[in-house]
Amino acid sequence: MQALAEILTPERTACHVPGLSKKRLFESLARIISDDQPELSYDDVFGQLIAREKLGSTGLGQGIAIPHCRIEGCGAPLGALLTLAEPIDFDAPDNKPVDLVFALLVPEGEHQKHLDTLAGVARLFSQSDYCEALRKAADNDALFAVAAGDGDD
Repeated sequence: MQALAEILTPERTACHVPGLSKKRLFESLARIISDDQPELSYDDVFGQLIAREKLGSTGLGQGIAIPHCRIEGCGAPLGALLTLAEPIDFDAPDNKPVDLVFALLVPEGEHQKHLDTLAGVARLFSQSDYCEALRKAADNDALFAVAAGDGDD
């Protein structure tokens, strides 16, 4: 898998995001992504994330969710990373609320790239030490630095 540093930017990294429901989380993700990627509209990003979530929860368990979708106008895989000030219900398999969210968007026609990148992100977020370091990040810069280190620190 390509390194998270290749699909994540500091502008799409936010620490301790307050007061969210699942819908508000998707609104925040859509805003962060569309503000950083003007070729992707807020409505398209929000709509695609919601449509994918309706197929089944993207909550993995252990407080982690990886909402993801394929989207027209996306030139290459991209991600957004948020830690939440308060965990939210995400219908995760272990019923634990989510406080660590990585959204993944890939180009519309890139089915295999979507699966490969998603699998790599899921492997990375299965590392408990890595996730704990993300959760301990004090601000956006620290969160991006940990994330871009890909768990090798």
